[in-house]
Amino acid sequence: MTRTVQLAVADAVYAGALREALSHSGPWNVKSVERPDPALASVLVLDESALARLPKPLANPERVVLITRQDPEGLAEAWEAGIVSVVSTHDSLATVLLTVMAASLRVGHVCKTHVLSEISPNDDSAPAPITPEIQTSRSRRCKTR
Repeated sequence: MTRTVQLAVADAVYAGALREALSHSGPWNVKSVERPDPALASVLVLDESALARLPKPLANPERVVLITRQDPEGLAEAWEAGIVSVVSTHDSLATVLLTVMAASLRVGHVCKTHVLSEISPNDDSAPAPITPEIQTSRSRRCKTR
């Protein structure tokens, strides 16, 4: 199963290295974009400038991987936006890959639950009967002594 990653990172060298690492680590469809489309069911790998261009509040912020310089203002913005995956430009590509993989698992979960039902993620459940199927005429009381 191929998973889509929208890569919006201004640093061309870093973006190329990440694209190369993703292509060797699994079935990834990596799209380099200037402005990611939050409507697509995909992981969004963003730098701070790409995050600033997205409309707030973010739809499904758990699928965003933010690559940042780890400054307090950027981290506060990520926290307020609900982003749970933040990596540094100094982190290894292996760490970034693991973060992207974790976000892709969350994308699958988010899409599945939204498609199946608004209340329950299980679509194979039968509706609850309005009346009991087995009716008994005798009353049941608790015996106490």
